[in-house]
Amino acid sequence: MAGAGAMRPRRAGTREGEAVNRRTPEWLVPRAPKRAALERLNQTFGSMGLHTVCQSARCPNVGECFGRGTATFMVLGDSCTRDCRFCAVRHGQPDRPDPDEPRRVAEAAAMLGLGHVVVTSVTRDDLADGGAGHFAATIRAIRDLLPSARVEVLVPDFGGDGAALRAVMEAAPDVLNHNVETVPRLYQQVRPQAAYRRSLQLLGRAGEMSPGAITKSGLMVGLGETEGEVLAVLGDLREAGVSAVTIGQYLQPTREHLPVAEFIPPARFGEYADRAREMGFRAVMSGPLVRSSYHAADLLSAGDRKTAPGR
Repeated sequence: MAGAGAMRPRRAGTREGEAVNRRTPEWLVPRAPKRAALERLNQTFGSMGLHTVCQSARCPNVGECFGRGTATFMVLGDSCTRDCRFCAVRHGQPDRPDPDEPRRVAEAAAMLGLGHVVVTSVTRDDLADGGAGHFAATIRAIRDLLPSARVEVLVPDFGGDGAALRAVMEAAPDVLNHNVETVPRLYQQVRPQAAYRRSLQLLGRAGEMSPGAITKSGLMVGLGETEGEVLAVLGDLREAGVSAVTIGQYLQPTREHLPVAEFIPPARFGEYADRAREMGFRAVMSGPLVRSSYHAADLLSAGDRKTAPGR
């Protein structure tokens, strides 16, 4: 990739699989949640039988986002058929899809007064279409109830099934998000049931199927990658037509998950943001506590954000 050598390759100062032996830096301490906001949203989602990835994935920003009255809906249950070593969402045999869930998601989004609705799911390799039809039904339900809202979907790879992806794109989401998560060298260690090239192909196909939609992706850093590898991934995403990207620090959700190899300083997130802008990304959110859906509406409204705050 042209110009990738401008940033010196740096690796974590620990061996692969070895945890960082120091306290979590202060820039990774999230804001304390507002109890009233947490209780209100927990009650809303609980009463409607809905899940959020904010809670299931133990997102560090749950307090901030719930405090702002926003959340990312997680459809198709809360059990994933894959077992990625970075993810806190539980894995196992999922329940059958609930055909009424799309309507409830739309109603909850209306109750919260959302102008930008983000929907993701667990990976459902047990379903013939990977859950694509359920995504499409959810998009349409939101459109029916909130015609002025933007809809962003964060989808799994559907096993590379182009027909499944087409079903989602025909429902016309405003944003198609699919995370590559990490650099190719670390895939076997971090997400062994996924494939880097398959994810890039999905993103490229989504743009071809619906040129008016924004394609978006995200990756974690601090797993032992080099800066050169991060820049190479950004270059691959641009070649695939991706125009929005998020970059955040990996945090170990439990002792059973991969340890953190390196805490990336905020300045380096700024460097990544600068390089992403130079590559032509329309919107960039880069910061220690940034996650895929962090300030999703603000990111796209700003068009291009140089860097994100660390909290």
